[in-house]
Amino acid sequence: MDKLSIINSNFVQNKEIIDKTIQSNIGDIEKATGMLIDMLENDGKLLSCGNGGSSGDAQHISSEFINRFEIERKEMPAISLNSDTATLTSIANDYDYKYIFAKQINAFGKKEDILMAFTTSGNSNNILEAINSAKTKKMKTILIAGKDGGKAFPLLDDDDCSIIIPCDRTSRIQEMHLIIIHSMCECLDAYIRGKS
Repeated sequence: MDKLSIINSNFVQNKEIIDKTIQSNIGDIEKATGMLIDMLENDGKLLSCGNGGSSGDAQHISSEFINRFEIERKEMPAISLNSDTATLTSIANDYDYKYIFAKQINAFGKKEDILMAFTTSGNSNNILEAINSAKTKKMKTILIAGKDGGKAFPLLDDDDCSIIIPCDRTSRIQEMHLIIIHSMCECLDAYIRGKS
């Protein structure tokens, strides 16, 4: 095993995917950020979700909203749907794991809210059900995915937004998701600073 080559290849691949993501997704990231600004202006909240590493992304953006990113500012409303273990396990036990996010959206989602769904494959059943529930609540969805967007991508309509990382490797996709989170949060800081 050549550890140095493996480490180096991670950084080289990361740079390649950054370049591809810039070319294919900048407009989508800008659109998603605009949707978040509109959501805040209309007293909506962000509902985020994901599985595994993507659950970390969902919690990350929720914490940046509620606490702060880089400036002191008023708290912004957000809920990470994968953080309440009692709710998650009760739904999974009594119904099915695929409903762990959908039932929460059914409970407190409203049309002014946005669902932000993180998924590297776009094929997780609980993400698909979450998007379907968002549709029934007339919420907009921001899908942040990889590969080709999977089964989740066709569920979106013109009011929604997809940010699809052009890559098949989960680790590289997740690295781009983190940059996207930070980019949107910095834009929101700039928007709030401009208002004050």
